[in-house]
Amino acid sequence: MLPILKKELISFFSSPIGYLVIAVYLVINGLFLWIFEGDYNILHAGFSDLSSYFFLAPWIFIFLIPAITMRSFSDEFNAGTIEILRTKPLTDWQLILGKFFGALILAVLAIIPTLIYVFSLYQLGNPIGNINIGTTIGSFLGLLFLANAYTAIGIFSSTLSNNQIVSFIIAVFSSFFLFYGFEALATYNLFGNSDYLIQKIGMNSHYSSIGKGVLDTQDLLYFISVTAFFLFLTKLRIQHEK
Repeated sequence: MLPILKKELISFFSSPIGYLVIAVYLVINGLFLWIFEGDYNILHAGFSDLSSYFFLAPWIFIFLIPAITMRSFSDEFNAGTIEILRTKPLTDWQLILGKFFGALILAVLAIIPTLIYVFSLYQLGNPIGNINIGTTIGSFLGLLFLANAYTAIGIFSSTLSNNQIVSFIIAVFSSFFLFYGFEALATYNLFGNSDYLIQKIGMNSHYSSIGKGVLDTQDLLYFISVTAFFLFLTKLRIQHEK
């Protein structure tokens, strides 16, 4: 797994992709949270709270993480290098997890600089330190679990087509539907008494729950299950391509 992980990271940072993803994530968040006028501007909120950041970040990741993962396997299939990888002493899981963690690390590297937001609000609070650390930590953990799920979806999507753009579109649509689609269906009251259960199938419900600062095992198991499910589907696709 480690050679694949190293190969992925070198690939990301030997080209503009890695730097561009991190820069785009930070610039978009920075503009909306600190520069642009509007509901997301932290300085105009009147209280020390990062809820705007944790609302925006999942939507930005819906596009950025598929951009990271779209070439994971589609590029290998298209160039024929997947056959070379199969000659190496690697199992399918080592190959999949190497690519998964390579993409996930890049997403985490984009999140880490935003910790400065916590320090900034800590200093700007009146009095200093007037920030809910519990919900902030919970929200960051929720964002990490969400990034895990998005990455697994993106890795699987990259096995569905040799075309990177097609893989990107599939990953964006799948991530969007799992994050917000089920919640949207529940709001239209299409399923009667089952609306609550439909909403709980979606990721947004569990992400919001973790963001409240309470780590419920149901929410953690949900994200672990979604991640494992899509990685398992990835393994089935790779076996099918053999």
